[in-house]
Amino acid sequence: MLKDFLTYIIQGLVDNPREVKVNEIEGDKTSVIELRVGNGDVGRIIGRQGSVIKAIRLLSNAIAVKHGKKVTVEVIG
Repeated sequence: MLKDFLTYIIQGLVDNPREVKVNEIEGDKTSVIELRVGNGDVGRIIGRQGSVIKAIRLLSNAIAVKHGKKVTVEVIG
């Protein structure tokens, strides 16, 4: 569910939505989300002073807390 949500959000932010890949590594209480985007789109995901990625992490954590989990979001260029 979180993977689909983040895929939808990230594809709306980048110039090349076909290059977006979201990988979720699940553990018992924590999950790691890896975001892979094209080279030119990394800056769009991070934003000025990290504002966009902070917002993405905030939304992800809000969803994860509802399911009793913790989540870490990593951007891989």
